[in-house]
This record gives sequence, C-alpha cells and structure tokens, in this order.
Amino acid sequence: MYYTLITELLSGLALFLFGMKYMSESLQQAAGGKLRGIIDRCTKNKYIAVVFGALFTAFIQSSGATTVMEVGFVNAGIMTLQQSVGITFGANIGTTITSQLVSLKLTAVAPFIIFIGAAILSFSKKPMLKKVAAVIFGFGALFLGINFMTTALHGIKEIPSLMNVFSYLSNPFIAVIVGLLFTALVQSSSVTVSVLVLLAGSNIIVNQAGQTDYMACLYFILGANIGSCMPAVVAAMNANRNAKRTAFIHVMFNVIGLVVISVILLFASGTIVGFINSISSSPKRFVANADTIFKIFQCIILLPCSDLLIKLSKKVIHAKNGDEQDEDAMVLKYIDPSGVNPTTVVVEVTQEIQRMANMVKENLKMSSDALINKKYGSEEEVYAREQYIDFLSHRITEYMVNANRYGLPLKDRERLGGLFHVIIDVERIGDHAVNIMDDALKEKKQRMEFSTGGRKDMTDMYDKVIEIFDKAIDIFVTENKSDFDEINRLEDIIDQMKIDCQEGHVKRMAEGKCSIESGLVFTDLVIGYERIADHAVNIAYSILPEKR
Repeated sequence: MYYTLITELLSGLALFLFGMKYMSESLQQAAGGKLRGIIDRCTKNKYIAVVFGALFTAFIQSSGATTVMEVGFVNAGIMTLQQSVGITFGANIGTTITSQLVSLKLTAVAPFIIFIGAAILSFSKKPMLKKVAAVIFGFGALFLGINFMTTALHGIKEIPSLMNVFSYLSNPFIAVIVGLLFTALVQSSSVTVSVLVLLAGSNIIVNQAGQTDYMACLYFILGANIGSCMPAVVAAMNANRNAKRTAFIHVMFNVIGLVVISVILLFASGTIVGFINSISSSPKRFVANADTIFKIFQCIILLPCSDLLIKLSKKVIHAKNGDEQDEDAMVLKYIDPSGVNPTTVVVEVTQEIQRMANMVKENLKMSSDALINKKYGSEEEVYAREQYIDFLSHRITEYMVNANRYGLPLKDRERLGGLFHVIIDVERIGDHAVNIMDDALKEKKQRMEFSTGGRKDMTDMYDKVIEIFDKAIDIFVTENKSDFDEINRLEDIIDQMKIDCQEGHVKRMAEGKCSIESGLVFTDLVIGYERIADHAVNIAYSILPEKR
C-alpha cells in the first residue's frame, strides 16, 4: 500500500511539474522577441512594473521563470536595477494564481484539455498555433497531475504513521523549514503551495482536534516564499553585480515578509486566521487566499521602501574599490554562462558584441595614434585587449551555438544568424587594429618619418573610418534601417579617399618626400582602413535577413 501511494503521489507530482514547465516555456516562446520591448515599456514606472510583473507571472505560471528572466535582463543591461524591483514584487503576487487555480475544481476537465492540446499539436502546421497548443497541453497535464496527487493523498489519511509525520508541521519552525526545502527542491513556490492546497483539502494537515491546522499552513507558505528565491539566486551566481543585487532584493522581499508576518501572527494569529476563513469556503481556498494576501501585504509595506532595498543591495554587493564600472577581466559581462534563457539570448549576445566592438574601437584608436602621431607606449595594452577580444569571440560563439539548440522564436533565430557574421567582422577589425600597432612598432624601430601630407591623409581617413564604425555599431544595436544611406555615403567617401591617398602617395614618392619603407607602411594602413570600412558596412547590414 505504501508503495502504491508513494508511486501515485510522485507520478502526480512529476506530471504537475512537467505541465507547469511545459506551459511556461511554451508561453515564453509564443511571446517571442516582442516580450523584451513590452517589459522595457512597462517597467519605467515601478507601480506599473508591479502590475505587469503580477500579470506576466500569472500568465506564465512561474515566478521562478519571471525572476530568472528578470535577472537575465538586468545582466544584459536592458533593465536597470530600479526597474527590476517592481517586476520582483509583482512576480511574487502573480505566482499565487497557480494555487488559486488548484483550489478550484478543474481536474475533471484535465483529460479533455490534454486531448485538445495534443490534437492541435499533431495536426496543425502553423508554428504559432502549435505553441498555443503546447500551452493548452501543459495546462491539462498540470491538472491531471493534481488529480493523481489528490487520489494518493486521500489514501494517506488511512495510514496513521504517515499522518504522524505531517503532525510535525504544527511546529512553526519545522513548517517554515519544510516549506523552504521543498520549494528549493522543486524550484517553484507555486508547486509547493499547490501541494499544500491539496494537503489541506484532503484534511491531512490537522491539529490534535482533527481540524485543519491553519497556523501550520501559514508558516509553510512563509517557508515556501523563502525557497522561491532559489532560481533567482542560481541565475545570478555568474552574472554581473546588478543582476546579483536583483536576486538579493528578491530574497530580502521574502525574508522581511517572513519576519514581519511572523511577528503579526505571534500577536494576532486568531484575527488573521479568522479573516482569511471568512473569505474562504474551504481549507483549500484558505491556503490559496492566504498565499495571495501575504504577497499583496508584503508588496504594500515594501514597495515604498524599494529605494532603501536598492541601497542595501549596493552595500551588501558592492563594487571593488567603489568603482561601479570595474569588472573582472576575461569574463562575459552580459551572458550568463550557467545556462540559456531563450527570451534574453539575442539581447545578451548583442550587448556582449557591442562591448567587444568598443574594445576593438579602443585598440583602433591607440594603434592609429601610435602610428600617425608617434604616441607609443600603449602596445602592451592593445595586445592584452586583443586577447580579451579573442576570448569574447570564442565564448559568444559557443553560447550562440548552444542557444540554437533551444526552441527560439523565428525572429530571434534569424537575428542570431546575422550575429554570427557580426562577430567575425568585429574580430577582423580587431586584427587590423593589431596590424596597425605592429606597423607602429616597426616605424619606431626603424625611425620612419611620414610627410606632412601623408600624415594628414592618414588622419583624415582614420576620422572617417571611426565615423563609419560608430554608425555601423549604432545601426546594429538599434536596428535603425533609416541610417543605411549614411553608411553607404561614408563607404563611398572612404573608397575615394583610398584612391586619393594612393595617388598622393605616388606623387610624394616621385618628389622624394617619403622613403620606400614609410611608403609601404602608409599603403598598408590605407588598405587596412578601407577593409575596416567594408567590415563596418557588413555589420550594419547584418540586421537585414536578405543580406545575410
């Protein structure tokens, strides 16, 4: 009997977890790349962010997915720490919708829902319709799992030894710890509270009088809230400081909530239980309503203090030497190497490539300054930065290859295809910058001298190359197609400058104004600049699928 009950209970739990995960992932894929823009617009005001966080989490049925996504956005730099606070608070409210649904009698229609989802998945050829069908299928699987667990739990009441185990939950400390550990294990407070709903509905969590132990349920919920922080904490482990601070605020939201509510329960438990009971028709509804009320209460008392939480997070997770811009060397700043979040892949990669491009630009500036203006001494920095650029190129590429194995939205898959080529172009520009530094060192060693006209030609061409590179990166990041005319104009100018420079060089050589050695370096530089411009054009046009 034990074996049968445990098997049925675990099978139901597994089906419940599968349904929730499948539904959540399908909803995220259906939302696609549009989600990033929506989140950005809805987080400008923290109060609107709370509402959005609640609705979005209720929609995808997972606060863990929301907070992991949120950490990814902060890590990618498209959401500030201030913007993330409202999402964090709202996600904690939205996650309670699962327990509310579980407390309703929807299990009878679960097989019918699964059938509809499976039928559409099997016969539909439209990608979006299949994603919607996957959501429906996951929803049905979730409630079928609840049906299995409910059946198993009814059998537990007939086994005194197992009922004695649940009696330990009458101790508030044990209830908190069990709720915390179980949530940390399943990575979802929605699952934990939903299971608690079933336990309460099956009359398993009872006091000595044989009545539902409401206080045990309340402390169990508080423990589950703490355990719900685990996904965010794990996601932030390898992320930047602000992403870690986002996870910290999520933890503090629930820890402070635990302390405040525990103190209130200590002095007014009867009043609290009585109020929740007055709006609940059953023990199942009591648990679901208590979960929602706790989260709303936490949000009300902590949202006005959000700025203080941000300051506290910066005190606890502080920058080295007080420098917020300081980051450890040879690390991915925006990409979380611990895993792939399909919603943030494109944003993370774009931000990382932009960072890589800024390094390349710095190398190009230093190398050109060394060659044209004889400002030596930066060669070690240039060569070290080139190693960093190569590191980023390899790591970003590896990440994108891994990301392609996930079910990314079509638009994001197309965008990734262009990003592969952008990395190559940026790296090639970096190689040209190093070549320029090599020529600068050759110039220094051989004591070369450029004519006044040659130096002016090089400076003028450099200025245009930097201009087209900046414009290309801006187009790449913003996807602003209206600037293509400017890119084409700059390319034409640089192409003509190359011709003019070469003709001027020949003339100066004939007049004996420059040596053969310096002339060769001059020619290499001009050709190199023209090729850099070509790579810049490729970067700009990477946003057009037809150009890839």
